[in-house]
Amino acid sequence: MGFVKLEKQGHVGIMTIDRQEALNALNSAVLTDLDAAIDQAEQDSEIYVVILTGAGRSFVAGADIGEMKEFSSIDGKKFGVHGGNVFLKLENMSKPVIAAVNGFALGGGCELSMACDIRLASEKAKFGQPEVGLGITPGFGGTQRLPRIVGISKAMELILTAKVIGAAEAKAIGLVSEVYPPEELMGKAMEMAEAICANAQIAVCESKRCIRKGMQTDIYTGSSFEAEAFGVTCGTQDKDEGMGAFLEKRAEKHFQNK
Repeated sequence: MGFVKLEKQGHVGIMTIDRQEALNALNSAVLTDLDAAIDQAEQDSEIYVVILTGAGRSFVAGADIGEMKEFSSIDGKKFGVHGGNVFLKLENMSKPVIAAVNGFALGGGCELSMACDIRLASEKAKFGQPEVGLGITPGFGGTQRLPRIVGISKAMELILTAKVIGAAEAKAIGLVSEVYPPEELMGKAMEMAEAICANAQIAVCESKRCIRKGMQTDIYTGSSFEAEAFGVTCGTQDKDEGMGAFLEKRAEKHFQNK
């Protein structure tokens, strides 16, 4: 995992894309390293929440244009499938993933942030899908996730004009949840991650699963997912502890994640 570092702080895994000489642009090697880091974080039972960020002044500036310039149609499809599969794996991790967008999140970088569950941004962050200005379409889920997040009209505008927007506009359209001064971003991301870690993790993971699956189906099917998850959590020790603490007016809770 030469281009992607995974470090642990308590129950939080901090995943950093580090290819600073190219503003963390995604090439095949970076995607392979990211795939491995996702697997490592998923399999580590001590990690409850993942924060994904970029080293230096960029989150991910996009996919590597130098590599893509030589692609044939077949090469392009293979690259799109590779990146798309890695991003789907990230999106479908059992654990919540917070994107801490510290700078450029363009093209593949914007798409990577959208595969995360929650997006927090620095005031210096820039978002956009500029692919049509390069003669290509978004290739790692931009045409699919962006309209689901901000609506069809705004997604059409951003993709078809290749417009780049700042963090304030990204928050206004719902692309990010919060915007912070650059020096506060990682601290705020850690604060949110620790708040999630303090809760019952079976309930956290089941809630994420219901939201993700429910967004891809109708309300009736989604409600059945929720009923199933509610039943699962009602059979846990964590439910007994959480409800016991509430009834006993105890602030402190000791979740076993069982």
